[in-house]
Amino acid sequence: MDRRAIKEILGELPFTAEVYWHLVQRHKTWQAHFHLDFLESILPTAVAEAEAYMRSAPQGKKVFIFTSLHYWIEFSALLGVVLAGRGHDVTFSFLPYASWNEPIQKFDLRRQNLYARQILSAARPLLKVQSLIDVQPFSETLAPELVRAVEDVSIYDTQYSLQIEDVTKQEDIYKLRYERNLEAAQNARAWLMAHRPDVAIIPNGTIQEMGVVYRVARHLNIPTMTFEFGDQRERIWIAQDAEIMRHETDALWAAKGDEALTDDQTQQLEALFSAREGAKTWKNFARKWQDTPTKGGAAVRQKLGLDDRPVILLATNVLGDSLTLGRQVFSRTMADWIEQTVEYFITRDDVQLIIRVHPGETLAHGTSMVDVVKEKLGEIPAHIHLVEPEEKINTYDVLDITDLGLVYTTTVGLEMAMRGIPVIVSGQTHYRDRGFTHDPDTWEDYYMMLEGLLKAPAEARLTEKQVELAWRYAYLFFFTFPEPFPWHLLDLREDLTERSVEFVLGEEGEARYGKTFEFLTGKPLEW
Repeated sequence: MDRRAIKEILGELPFTAEVYWHLVQRHKTWQAHFHLDFLESILPTAVAEAEAYMRSAPQGKKVFIFTSLHYWIEFSALLGVVLAGRGHDVTFSFLPYASWNEPIQKFDLRRQNLYARQILSAARPLLKVQSLIDVQPFSETLAPELVRAVEDVSIYDTQYSLQIEDVTKQEDIYKLRYERNLEAAQNARAWLMAHRPDVAIIPNGTIQEMGVVYRVARHLNIPTMTFEFGDQRERIWIAQDAEIMRHETDALWAAKGDEALTDDQTQQLEALFSAREGAKTWKNFARKWQDTPTKGGAAVRQKLGLDDRPVILLATNVLGDSLTLGRQVFSRTMADWIEQTVEYFITRDDVQLIIRVHPGETLAHGTSMVDVVKEKLGEIPAHIHLVEPEEKINTYDVLDITDLGLVYTTTVGLEMAMRGIPVIVSGQTHYRDRGFTHDPDTWEDYYMMLEGLLKAPAEARLTEKQVELAWRYAYLFFFTFPEPFPWHLLDLREDLTERSVEFVLGEEGEARYGKTFEFLTGKPLEW
């Protein structure tokens, strides 16, 4: 019998992993892919720094933090330490997975669980540590709403993992994700019903076990905060009783949308977009949005062989990106919207259609929108131009010559509106219905808008007021929506060196980040 088969048997027997851990594993160097080395090195110091503040902190709330995957565990445990230092009664719950899309034998999962519990034991003066796999569900029967939630999240996980949109539920990854998500839902429901925290805090809240536990907490009417990170250092996105990747900005827009930008705010936004266009980073934004420096609209016209007919830009998203999951408004999928749109333009040789496939596809492994377009068109007509992701064309040069924009959820739609270009938004994105885009709810609406706008594209340009609205919204989204926060998930080691737990809990840290921690523990967001 091989080693794997033996572990399969041992994984089904009670206490085998625990006995192995105490007799063998704890005396050996931990070498699994699931590792918490950084947390192990920093946690004792972080706990000692937080304890000094906890003694004088006012009594806070019962806080439940849940996460999975080793990098989120490291980050979220330190978040829990800070919240405990602020006086909250924190339970830190986790699932000890190293990968969301690879199977793991039960024996190895139980070993990883013991390893994580050992590392996290250093936080026990401040945190109550609860592995979710150690919770016994009181019933395996879930309410229909939660069964649908498990299915929905498992579909998202499959789309995210395989970078596809059509899921049959027969995929191996779907079956894996459904099994794990179902167990997480059952166990989380049991713990949350037994302990009823005042607030739950969960990263992301849309995909994987984090998405399922978010759904369970909301089903139980527990106030639930979700958070994620964008491109900016020292900034965090927060949503209250909502999935943060939905980027729900209704309250922000209602509170601030009528306020004109100051000169300083306008200059700040201009500087950001100048960097975006020029393939440069800017201030605390760590990402470049283009790989190719701008060369101007004339260069694009020459390269693509464009003439004077109106130019329509269809800008795609990366398939399976979290900003496309469940964002359908009237189309079945994003690919369906692209296929139907391309078919519409096959006979519209009175205009020129540029399909700009997202440059991020160079890092993707799923279905390319290039394949979707080519399969639909066969031979590409002369008036349709397919710009593939690796082509050295700066998207902003294309905007210089665009008369009408077509987008699903990409932020390029917002940037087109800022330039006065009319935009039809076909997916559920955060800047939809803000007064500066065209927002169809049905295919009939979509085609009517296309027909109307294409009759006289030059006359369809946005009014000065609409352009101003787009600029106001862009400023709010990029500079007001993200809250100040000391650490970024991707830069945790460096950020903690610069801004330790002691600094965060101290006078200066409180002045910078105090309100953000209040928002994370349920104080209503203030705009």
